[in-house]
Amino acid sequence: MKRRKKGQEKLPIKHWSHSSLMAYLRNPLAWYKRYVEKIYDTPSTPASVVGRAGHLALQYFYSGVRKEDAIQKGLESLRMVADFEIDFGRAKTRHAKKEKRKAMEQEYLRAISYYLKRPPRHKVLGVEVRGVTKVEGLTLPVKAVSDLVVASRVESGAVDIVDHKFVTAFSKKGATKTLFIIQAIFNYYTVEELFAAPVRRFIVYECKKTKNVDGSAQMRRYEIDFRKCSEDFLVFHHLINDATAEISRRRVYLPNPSDMFEGENSFDIYRLGLVGG
Repeated sequence: MKRRKKGQEKLPIKHWSHSSLMAYLRNPLAWYKRYVEKIYDTPSTPASVVGRAGHLALQYFYSGVRKEDAIQKGLESLRMVADFEIDFGRAKTRHAKKEKRKAMEQEYLRAISYYLKRPPRHKVLGVEVRGVTKVEGLTLPVKAVSDLVVASRVESGAVDIVDHKFVTAFSKKGATKTLFIIQAIFNYYTVEELFAAPVRRFIVYECKKTKNVDGSAQMRRYEIDFRKCSEDFLVFHHLINDATAEISRRRVYLPNPSDMFEGENSFDIYRLGLVGG
């Protein structure tokens, strides 16, 4: 049997993704449960269920399906989500949950209609593009899913990455938002390898789910130009390597009760000793 070198620990995951990195930074114990133990029993918020339905509708639309059919595909996927998979919050009774689901459907239909009323047009090269790639200088590979990969309009022969988000409020920092930049770099590396072409931009379309009372646009577009992100790439590498070093050592994973998404669940796991550290 091959022995590991002194001080070298077996890593508990095979790769980093944007979602797993954010989960680790937010709540290490919830991250351990999901990405190491592979336990996926945490209910989704209504907003995330609506968002997934919207993404699915756009996946069909940009694959060439008619607008009306794409909308219906998203609606059907929302309706197929079982009650136990949704965190209804204060809605505890059967009637309350039924009303909440009705509101979720209305929110989905409103949001996807806003987007598809005048959908952005691209020369689409790939839809729901998944990839895992090894990056020089990083111990673990990175994984990403790109909503769309399209021909770049600002550089011949290059590609752009398009990401869709369904939100209750527009992001204040736009293209300078740290979450967008970290996600963009994950996608950059996987798309660069899969398409063997220069990756120029990461374009985010935010679609606001609630109607603006002042009649202003329901969508905003943010653009990250990778040619201007050299410092961000350095920070990204430092962050990934530091996170990898953290998970490589023996440790006890502690809960974060203040986490608005999984705080209570992570504390229950800790209290009951359901997963190891």
